[in-house]
Amino acid sequence: MSTMTKAKSGKKSGSSTKKKWVYFFGTGKAEGDAKMKNLLGGKGANLAEMTNLGIPVPAGFTITTEACAEFYELGKNWPANLEEQIDQNLAKLEKAMGAQLGDKDNPLLVSVRSGAAVSMPGMMDTVLNLGLTSDVVQGLIIKTENERFAWDSYRRFIQMFGNVVMGVPHEDFEHALDAKKKQVGAKQDTDLNPNDLKEIVRQYKKLYQEKTGEEFPNDPKSQLSKAINAVFNSWNNPRANKYRELNNIRGLLGTAVNVQAMVFGNMGDTSGTGVCFTRDPSTGENKFYGEFLINAQGEDVVAGIRTPEPLDRLKSKMPDVYKSLCKFRDKLEKHYRDMQDIEFTIQEGKLYMLQTRNGKRTAHAAVRIAVEMVKEKMIDQKTAILRVQPSQLDQLLHPTFDPKEKKEKIAKGLPASPGAATGKAVFTAEDAEEWHKRGEKVILVRIETSPEDIGGMHVAEGILTARGGMTSHAAVVARGMGKCCVAGCSDLSINYSTKQFKAGSAVVKEGDYISLDGSLGEVYLGKVATQEAALSGNFGKLMKWADGVRDMNVRTNADTPHDSQVARKFGAEGIGLCRTEHMFFEGDRIVAMREMILASDLDGRKAALAKLLPIQRQDFEGIFEAMDGLSVTIRLLDPPLHEFVPHEEASQAEMAKAMKISAEAIKQKVAALHEFNPMLGHRGCRLGITYPEIYDMQTRAIIEAACNMKKRGVRVYPEIMIPLIGTVNELKFLKTSMLQVIQTVLEEKKMKIDYKIGTMIEIPRAAIVADTIAEVAEFFSFGTNDLTQMTFGFSRDDAGNFLKDYYDKGILEDDPFQTVDQEGVGTLIKWAVERGRQVRKDLKIGICGEHGGDPKTINFCYRVGMNYVSCSPYRVPIARLAAAQASVLKKQAKK
Repeated sequence: MSTMTKAKSGKKSGSSTKKKWVYFFGTGKAEGDAKMKNLLGGKGANLAEMTNLGIPVPAGFTITTEACAEFYELGKNWPANLEEQIDQNLAKLEKAMGAQLGDKDNPLLVSVRSGAAVSMPGMMDTVLNLGLTSDVVQGLIIKTENERFAWDSYRRFIQMFGNVVMGVPHEDFEHALDAKKKQVGAKQDTDLNPNDLKEIVRQYKKLYQEKTGEEFPNDPKSQLSKAINAVFNSWNNPRANKYRELNNIRGLLGTAVNVQAMVFGNMGDTSGTGVCFTRDPSTGENKFYGEFLINAQGEDVVAGIRTPEPLDRLKSKMPDVYKSLCKFRDKLEKHYRDMQDIEFTIQEGKLYMLQTRNGKRTAHAAVRIAVEMVKEKMIDQKTAILRVQPSQLDQLLHPTFDPKEKKEKIAKGLPASPGAATGKAVFTAEDAEEWHKRGEKVILVRIETSPEDIGGMHVAEGILTARGGMTSHAAVVARGMGKCCVAGCSDLSINYSTKQFKAGSAVVKEGDYISLDGSLGEVYLGKVATQEAALSGNFGKLMKWADGVRDMNVRTNADTPHDSQVARKFGAEGIGLCRTEHMFFEGDRIVAMREMILASDLDGRKAALAKLLPIQRQDFEGIFEAMDGLSVTIRLLDPPLHEFVPHEEASQAEMAKAMKISAEAIKQKVAALHEFNPMLGHRGCRLGITYPEIYDMQTRAIIEAACNMKKRGVRVYPEIMIPLIGTVNELKFLKTSMLQVIQTVLEEKKMKIDYKIGTMIEIPRAAIVADTIAEVAEFFSFGTNDLTQMTFGFSRDDAGNFLKDYYDKGILEDDPFQTVDQEGVGTLIKWAVERGRQVRKDLKIGICGEHGGDPKTINFCYRVGMNYVSCSPYRVPIARLAAAQASVLKKQAKK
């Protein structure tokens, strides 16, 4: 590439001098294959694989992700030998296609596309029709005898290059195009004639010069070098960074760059372009599914600029092409053994495949596809278990609209992503994020979404667009996020300036409630009631397979009989954390609790606790009944007492009146309870040591409830958990007192109960001396919220103010309060597990923070040998699947 700016190449280094940066594919052979995704990106690896399979793929070459990483390492300069290797592979491409870049008599045009190892649809940049110049366009007219096609391709190239490479706003070009269409009375882009398009090219070039201060480049090789740099740079654009953040994509080198010979879907009525899925990505149905546009290029489909036709219609319009497409559909799905997302172009009746990748799908589709592929003997049950992301299951566990509820339908579009959503209408992504920060639930309403809307789409309950099809940006991203989406709703007339839309006679303004049914593609006025999700069929089958391979139990965190019942319905195998303090806040219970706090002597405290005893006992009875036959771990009182008293003067006055004491007395007691750092203060076992009568009452309530329920035929297995233990002597003191209470109750009831007494490991010191604590404790449960807080020295209530800087600057990869820090906190956990079991071989060990529902943490818990994880009820299926995957992966690693 002799005309390329030499400054683009970086200094030669030993690591890059002889490195292969570029891989060729074409004429039935490729230098890469599908296993090279980390190096060639998903798109490049699959283009190579399709080439090797004998599928018609336009020739091209892939610049590696390593070249992108080196580009950034060298201060946005090219590594040594990259320019030379691009020149060599461009020559191969020209030979394969029998055409030359920049040759006006026989021009080669190329596309320049991104492609990371993990699919990031629409987040990085693409340039089509590269190689067109004022001379080449004339040659293209003569070669193709299609003047309209040539000028249409040129105007598309100027717009795409101007926007992607030089940052000229896309809307500026669209305004010029719309103005011309209005002037000549054209409804669609395809209604413009060659002279119209020629004039648009002139206007686009003028606009380009006004915005960039330079003329549009007339040298194809300069165009290519700039486009390659633009794709490299798009790796770190805001939307790509946001997408990786939202999808927890880390550790990638960068994006590959795919330079590929253009094939043209905009050459007339025998040409077209489309996107298809080998199965329905919304429902998972084994049905060929997709969309296409006649006389268009690929960006027209995915950008949602025109609403495409369903794939079925291609069968009647181009039967031979459709037949070939069906053949490639079957071949690719069987080869990859997964649902494929395919891009294709038809040039004058000839079909070309431009991309295949494992298709993004909803949770519902993921489960159905995995189960049905097992039935079809395409994959086995263990592979099916690995095919569904545990976090995706969240989409299946929440309510849908109640079919009995009256709904006022105001519009219908395409069912782009299933589910139900209700929220206030907002019209920009920025407003969606702002309203979300205020605690508002919103529906993002757009004419069409773009990658820049990613932040607003993430926080919205659902997405509604007036344009675009089932494979538009809005649809693909919404499905990936598990967001409800109705797309291509042409009934809508959206006005951004007034922040409202009309649908028939209905007018919806910003802040008005609307509801979306993404499964039906319907829009309703106002709020619509929902109902619980059904968890049977394919979901039930997949979870049964998962339960069959996992060897770590999943419990739930539940404080009420209702939560216990919900969790059991989701497959919980016991309770790993029942927080007794939550019971004290309901109704009149708080009054008795406050009486205990205000009491000046032991008798006063005991009198108040006597009122709480029957209430606690009744709560435990309900939970034991819901968990018949399963273990229930009950944590004794943990938070500091100041949490149970009001801190505002008005509330203190109200409390004083209710308790018939002076407001001043309340004020003094609240002041006495104040601590500078309450999370490290008088709480947990420290309260039980100062006020043993509190833990005695709770222990009595637990054992009495167990005896009462056992009499009724309920199988009870209480596990009493003492929080915040730091030394074995704290545990010994409290256990001795509790055993006396338990023995007294069992003698009174003349019964035997199978119970255990254990502790939470949440203080680093407890983890370090776990062997001595295991001499007394019959089980450990890791309280990872506090353990993380104390190990890092972070306040979990305040860390959110600065942790974002840690992620942005690469200091931390994950939020340590959501995913266990395996290097630091994890080392303490592993140490405690090993030391504890040295002393007590049958020591039962689990985790009970919200970390217990995080798939990465669950994998870690399995590897260190925990018996169970415990999480909130709605995360139980997620934990079941993640535990099964951990088991499958460990067994695969041993082979």
